[in-house]
Parts: sequence; structure tokens; C-alpha cells
Amino acid sequence: MAVPEQSFIRGTIALSVAAFINRILGFISGMYIARVLGPEGIGLLMMAHPLVPLVITITELGLPVAISKLVAEAHARDERLKVRRILHVSLAVTGVLSVALTTLSLLGSEWIASILLSDQRAYYAMLAITPIAPIVAMSAVLKGYFRGMQQMKTIAVSDVLEHTVQIACVLALVHLLLPYGVAYAAAGAMAASVVSEMFSLLFLTAGYRLYGEKKAKGETWSSHLKHGRSTLRELLQIGLPTTGTGVIHSLYGAFQPLLISSSLALAGIGTVLATKQFGLLVGYAFPLLYMPSFITQSLSTALIPAIGEAAANNNDRLMHERMNQALRLGLLIGAPATVILFVWSTPLTTLIFGSSEAGVLLKVMAPMFFLHYFDAPLHAILLGLGRANATLWNYIVATAFKITAIVVFGSHFGIIGVAYGIGIGIVMQTLLNFFSVSGTIGIYVIIRPYVKVSFCMVIMSISGHWAFQYLTSLGLPLLWRSAGSIAIALLVYFAVLLFTDIGRWKNGRRPITIPR
Repeated sequence: MAVPEQSFIRGTIALSVAAFINRILGFISGMYIARVLGPEGIGLLMMAHPLVPLVITITELGLPVAISKLVAEAHARDERLKVRRILHVSLAVTGVLSVALTTLSLLGSEWIASILLSDQRAYYAMLAITPIAPIVAMSAVLKGYFRGMQQMKTIAVSDVLEHTVQIACVLALVHLLLPYGVAYAAAGAMAASVVSEMFSLLFLTAGYRLYGEKKAKGETWSSHLKHGRSTLRELLQIGLPTTGTGVIHSLYGAFQPLLISSSLALAGIGTVLATKQFGLLVGYAFPLLYMPSFITQSLSTALIPAIGEAAANNNDRLMHERMNQALRLGLLIGAPATVILFVWSTPLTTLIFGSSEAGVLLKVMAPMFFLHYFDAPLHAILLGLGRANATLWNYIVATAFKITAIVVFGSHFGIIGVAYGIGIGIVMQTLLNFFSVSGTIGIYVIIRPYVKVSFCMVIMSISGHWAFQYLTSLGLPLLWRSAGSIAIALLVYFAVLLFTDIGRWKNGRRPITIPR
């Protein structure tokens, strides 16, 4: 078991480091765009984007997730021919679908814009981002292969390359097109994503040619496709439920701007102000909320093949070990992140985006978003166990609750109500995934660490608030007040963790058992 353990840990570390670098690069790019385009321009960007995930989801058919699981199993059994066949069949299906749907999207772009875009100025941005679909779909298939082969470093390097190219293109294109208006500048920012994704795909292709499975003598694409029906059937058994989840997610994302704008209209808010508020929520608050989750997201990427392999070998002990690692990481990372985003919400949005208005939205969502740091690992565990259907139904129920909450609260309380509605959906989805995992393999929860971390969060909040007030009384600039008080609060948090001996999870006397 030493090799799988080392591969799992090394893969998680490589993806975490890359994700951290990417978040930093993303923030640099995001700060520049936010300051140059303003809330209105960010709103246009967010409105133009949702159509593309829908096209990508349909073309992928959930294959990247299925590929990582099936390749891991085939590689463990040394079935090299099957590994290559999985990849070839997936690339063929994805390539044909992505090109066809992207062509249809471009031809019907004006009609699609008239339905989905509440602000027609977002049309150019939508048009600029549409060609990205086939590029992302093909990259996702190759990443699924590398995940299954436990070659996480290749994925990590490609992601860093993508974000590096993207920030360079964003700086150039936004600066070049801004004199023609905010709509064209937003389109330039979208076009930068297309260029960066192309560089990433080229790198992944080169990586496969150098390090991928070498084909046998006489092996051709046509031979793989001719004998690939059973392989395609295996892929779709896992991929289709995942596609269902992705389609619903993409449909919700496509109609989210219209849903939020309509809810705000019912609250008496005009189109221009609604676009600005939507930009504050999705373009300013969301990036900060998602920033700390890069570690759990990286862990989730490595979890799917690891859990799949353990499940294939009926290794319950290893499955529970992986699950406990994921939940522990979600707790220890999510707790201080939630406190920082809640207590320093307005200073953070003011310093990073130059907008104090977004701080209110960040403060509202931070406590509910705490459960998001557990959701990604739980979702990955279900996929690794082959329970893609459960993730689909959980997402359907959570999305239904979220849509209802957005309409009800948004129409009565404006953008604050919308934030509460989105938060309710996050809470619901995490809880449903938790109970699905417990119903499959059981969950053994040691309650003491959660109580202790809650206590540490309270102490961190109090000490951080006091430190910020004290530094304010000294007349320090906002940057130094925020950085200093956050540093003090984190030191207090980790000191209390050490004092309460929270790191020793195995010391919990009476775990709560949630049986299958």
C-alpha cells in the first residue's frame, strides 16, 4: 500500500501547489479586471459566461470523471490496451460533439443572447468565449487520463501555464479594447481565456506523447473505435449521471443572471443597478469565497481514482482513511478561512477590488459557505464509489431549493436575499452528499475536534476584531490594519489549536457512528 499512499499524497501536494499559484495569478488578473471594468463590466462578464459550461458539459458526457476511475482500475490490472482504448474512444466522442455544438452555438448566438442575456451588451463577450468549448472538452479528457495514471504533476504544470498565459493576454487585450467601450473590453477578457486554454491543450498533448502509454504494433484509431462499444458503455454508465449533474449546473448557471435580475426586478431594482449588484456578488464576493477551497479541490481530484481503486479491492479501511483525511482538511482549512472572510469582509473587498459594497455580501455568505469546504471531497468520494446517480439527485434537490430561495428572498430583500438563497443551496447540497456517503460506507465522526475548532473560531474572531480596532486607533492605513489583525488572529487560532491538542484526531474517545 505504500506506493498508492505516496502517489495519492504526492498528487494532492502537486495539485495544491499549482492551485495556490493559480489562485494568486487569478487574483492578480481579477483585481486588474475589476478595477478597470468596474462592477458593471464584471456583471457583463458573468452574464456572458454561463452558456459555455453547458456546451462543455454536454460534449464531455461526464467522461473525464469516468476516465480517471476506469483508467486507474485498468492500469492497476496492467491492461494497457484498455487504457489506450478508453482515451481514444473518449477523444473521438468528445471531439465530434464539441465541434458540432460549438458551431451551432455560434450560428445561433444572436437568438441565444436574446433569451439568456438580460443586458445585451454582454453579447460580444459571449461570442468571444464560445470557441473555448471544444478546447476545454479535449483538455478535460486528457486530464482525466493523467488523473487515472496518477500523473498529477502534468495536470499541475498545465494549469499553471494556462493561468500564466491568461493573465498576460487579459492585461494586453483589456488595455487594447477598453477605449472602444466596456462591452468590447469584456469580450477581450473572454478571448484571453480561449488563448490560454489552447496553450494548456498543446502542453497536455505534448505530455501524452512523451509520457503516455505507447501504442502496440498495428494499433490504430479505427481499431480502437471498432472494438470500443463495450468501453463506451462502461464510460457512459459513470459519465451520464455526471453529465446530468453538469447539465443541470450549466443550465442553472446559464439562467442564473436572468433569474437574479428578475428577482431584483420584483424588488424594484432597475436593469443597470441589477447588473452592477450581480457583478458585486459573482465577480467580487465569489472569488474570495472560493479562494481557500483550492486545497480541498485538489484533494478531491486525487480522491476519485484513489477511492475507486480502494473500492475495487474492497478495502473499506483505506476508503475510510481517505474520507477522514478529506473531512479533516476541510475542517482545518475552512474554519480560519470562514472567520477571515466574515470578520474582514469589507476591508478585503475594499483592498482587493476597491469596493466596500461587496463586503456586505461576503459577510452574509461566509458562514454558509463553510460547508462548501466539505462538499467537494464528499462529492468526489461518491464518484469514486460509483454513486454518480446519488450526486445527480442531490444536486437536483439542492438546486431546486436554491432557485426557490433566490426568487423568494431576492424579490423581498434584493441582492442580500439572493446571497442567502445561494447559501441555502450550498448548505443543502453538502448535507445531502454527507448522508449519501454515510448511507453507502458509513461515517465515523469524532465529535470532539469539531467542538474544539468551533471554540477556536470564536476566540479567533474576538481576537481579530480587537486587534483591528486597536490598530485602527493607532491611525494605521487599512492595508496594515487588515494584514496585522489577520496575522494576530491566525496566530491565536493556531496557538489555541496546539493548546487543545486538536491535531490528534485519534484521541477522540467516543466517535459518533453514522451507519450505512
